[in-house]
Amino acid sequence: MRKGMFMVSPHPDPSVALETDAYLDRLRPLVDDTIEKLGNASFRDDPVAGRKYSRATSIISSAYKRHGAILDRALLERLKDCARFRVWTEDEFKLSHESLQQTRIVERIEPLLRTDLAYGDRERSIRVDILVYDEESGRLSSYNVKRGNGSYDLGKRRLIQEDLLRTHMLLKDYGRKAGFAPTSSHAHIVFYYDLLSLQPPLAILGSKLDEHFAFPVRDAIERVNDYFVGRLHRLIEQDE
Repeated sequence: MRKGMFMVSPHPDPSVALETDAYLDRLRPLVDDTIEKLGNASFRDDPVAGRKYSRATSIISSAYKRHGAILDRALLERLKDCARFRVWTEDEFKLSHESLQQTRIVERIEPLLRTDLAYGDRERSIRVDILVYDEESGRLSSYNVKRGNGSYDLGKRRLIQEDLLRTHMLLKDYGRKAGFAPTSSHAHIVFYYDLLSLQPPLAILGSKLDEHFAFPVRDAIERVNDYFVGRLHRLIEQDE
């Protein structure tokens, strides 16, 4: 039996098993739908690879891209299991003109991390994958989730960092206007497989998620990953 954060003794706790089974059941439809779309996708035979390997290459390439959405949802759903967290997604987080100006005139990250701006003005909007308000500490945090198994070029890293810093500066007032009373706030990006394109404190290693949240999330997400990988491998091998 695989050891993990949910095991407190050599014998599984029935309540923990029920909790993790219920969690996985919430994610199965997303994984099943992803596999169905991968299986139905069209692909072009490569004259060198032939049909079999062209199909496998096409499926795997698409699976890498879709896996990020699964990780995002898996983390979101697991955090909802923590009683002290309020958890949601924001599809239209407004980035203000002032936040853009600040990132253009202030070159160092540290002063921007100490800056709070009024939320409401819109230069453009972005999606924030996960927002977490800790009702015990009063901390409001935002998270964008990346696989973190590859690197971005310099231009892409700069864009990601700029959006994070702008989000960070606006986050506390966003929380106030959403009806919370945040005592602190921070924007983060998670690199689940630990290959960082940015550095802490903006970036969080996937291997440090349990420590960061003071709540076990990693083993639960790995159950979803195991289910996805198993279904993906069966899809690739079904025509062999």
